[in-house]
Amino acid sequence: MAVDESGRPYAHPLYDTLDHFPGLSLATTSLDRLLSWSATNSLWIFPMATSCCAIEFMTSAANRVDIDQMGAVIRPTPRHCDVMVVAGTITVKMAPRVKKLWEQMPEPKWCIAMGSCAISGDFYRDIYSVIPGIDTVVPVDVYIPGCPPNADQVLVGLKRLQEKVELHRRGLVPARDGRPEHDKMIDPAIGRVTDADRDASTTEQQLAASRDLGLGGNSRRASDTPSSRQGGVDEEAT
Repeated sequence: MAVDESGRPYAHPLYDTLDHFPGLSLATTSLDRLLSWSATNSLWIFPMATSCCAIEFMTSAANRVDIDQMGAVIRPTPRHCDVMVVAGTITVKMAPRVKKLWEQMPEPKWCIAMGSCAISGDFYRDIYSVIPGIDTVVPVDVYIPGCPPNADQVLVGLKRLQEKVELHRRGLVPARDGRPEHDKMIDPAIGRVTDADRDASTTEQQLAASRDLGLGGNSRRASDTPSSRQGGVDEEAT
């Protein structure tokens, strides 16, 4: 094996140039490690904010906590994002819309349930118009308990998600977190998306309801055609 004057078991003009360039640090790694690092430290968040937890989520982007420091970027469109943060109460009427936005996000994707209402419905869990937790509609990876949780807890939740993303990149299956408020609530009759005994028809009905939403959030009718919809634009094309 050839050894150069510096004692290295290799010699390469490019490495020599970089090594002697002032102010430049040189590091080598594998492509897989680079992809794992980039996926873990570039969480693009779609905020599904419906009530008071949204205010605390906003403060997490302010200068005291500043989730930008960990590569978290908040985007207004689900097609650019890989993390959905559900912050607030989700009603029965809103649930298919959340499902539709979730289906528009590219894989791999992750969901964070922020606050008691998103986790279990909290004060409203027994009201006919509120669903008992967003995990009855989409799978949740990280729960952030509180009413509302503060910005520091949001940062902890995102770090927990980073750990799961890294495991996923390594080909491992991260364990799903349990509901933090499970001990003080009754399990919903419809079951969580990840429950083994959940009725498959429920998932199919939820998906069908989300796909039946047309432009403007109205349910499509059998007589609807692309030319008769709002603005004459075919939603599938958009």
